Amino acid sequence: MLRPAPRDPAARARLGWLLLTLALLLPTLPLTQFTLSTLFNGDTWLSLARFAAGFLPPAHDGDFLKEVAKETATTLAVASAGLCLAMLLGAPLAFATSRALDDHQLTAIRPRRTVLAAQSLLRGLMVWLRGVPDIVWALLFVRAAGLGSLPAVLALGLAYGGMLGKVYAEILESQPRAPAQALAAAGASRWQRLCWALWPQALPELISYSVYRWECAIRASAVMGFVGAGGIGQLLDSSLKMLNGGEVGALLLVFLLLVGLSEGVSRWSRRALERDGGGRRLLLAGGALTAFSLCWLWPDWRANGFDWRGLPRFAMEFLPPDLSAPNLRPLGQGVVETLAMSALGTVLAALLAMPLALPAAGRLGAAAKRATRLLLNMLRGIPDLLWAALAVLALGLGPAAGVLALAMHTAGVLGRLFAETLENAPPQAEQALLNAGAGRIAAFCYGPLPMVASQWLAYTLYRWENNIRIATVLGIVGAGGLGQQLYLALSLFQQQAAAAVILAMVALSWGVEQLSRALRRRMG
Repeated sequence: MLRPAPRDPAARARLGWLLLTLALLLPTLPLTQFTLSTLFNGDTWLSLARFAAGFLPPAHDGDFLKEVAKETATTLAVASAGLCLAMLLGAPLAFATSRALDDHQLTAIRPRRTVLAAQSLLRGLMVWLRGVPDIVWALLFVRAAGLGSLPAVLALGLAYGGMLGKVYAEILESQPRAPAQALAAAGASRWQRLCWALWPQALPELISYSVYRWECAIRASAVMGFVGAGGIGQLLDSSLKMLNGGEVGALLLVFLLLVGLSEGVSRWSRRALERDGGGRRLLLAGGALTAFSLCWLWPDWRANGFDWRGLPRFAMEFLPPDLSAPNLRPLGQGVVETLAMSALGTVLAALLAMPLALPAAGRLGAAAKRATRLLLNMLRGIPDLLWAALAVLALGLGPAAGVLALAMHTAGVLGRLFAETLENAPPQAEQALLNAGAGRIAAFCYGPLPMVASQWLAYTLYRWENNIRIATVLGIVGAGGLGQQLYLALSLFQQQAAAAVILAMVALSWGVEQLSRALRRRMG
């Protein structure tokens, strides 16, 4: 007599979590003005297809291509000079705040209160620097002192300086402490401990992360032109406003080529670090690139000028922030709207990435794998702010455009990560089920899917953390949230209201960072 198949003991828990997730997501639909009919309405996709068809054929006349080449070089130069400034700022901050170099961490010496207070102030400064998004820094510098590429370099230097200071300090803290403790016991200074104990061990990781940040800086500098900070983004902003589809199509191709270039350089750098003398060669190449970038940007800086004297006056206009009750209510609504955009956009991206991960992992043949990988590269290669600008043109102003932008960009990121996880999953369980007569769908659902589900969830939560920060700035191009409130306040010269919005952005970024750190500790 055949026994009935045993029930899945985790089925009830999975169903409960699914229902809870759906219940939490339901309020995001009215908050973001995004309706599911937008996804399943044929007219919507037809209008988007017609909109995209306007990008073909890409513009290719000589004068336009010369301008594109010039602004592309400017974008690369801005990224390189901005990263150099960030390293000059972040390295001293890491040196001053890293616990791996502290006397009281390495010896029995009691810490001095003045030292602890100074380190707390510097850590707070880094929170501010990285808490304000780079494009917001660029917008503030443009409004304070004028247009051009210099605001973009300063913005990258400040925002990435805070990031590099934090990560550099953590990299130093992750190294074995024994050499530093031995030097501290012998009376070595803080600088000597860094040079002889931590620097040789940490150098490959420090270089690797700096190269990764250069890759991120290229993507960031490519869209700073939307706020008047030069580069290829400024050309794209003009083409979008003029509804010149051919120019937009050409510039989108350049964006994808830039992303491919940055990823290629990043892979080459990682390989170079594995060879003898690779780190030295990378440092020399970085120095040469920075020198070229400064030479390229200098004529533009001289021609445009930069009103340094206007910066203190502009900064004072933000004090004190407007935290009055009439301003706090819309500010709270902006925070809730930003969170709703990020949550709904991330869930839609995950739902889109899951079916795309199957062909991208090679489960439907080599041709489907190549085509899907190309699609995923296009989705993630176009920066999120650019997706937002395109979504605003297609759907109109408001947070619904932000949801669509986050969903499209994040689907490309998650699709690639999900596919790589599937490729790395052990095939034995699925093969055993197939040999036992199970269908391909059943074998997948009970074989590799349970193995990769937790990793997929972790990637989705990580991207949600990133999307919360991204959602704060999408409103700069009209896609709702805190960014739209900031842009409106600055346009109306309401600097104190703008300061309150920036405070909310920093608080939201800090809160997400602390929550993420707590979750990582709990999972670890």
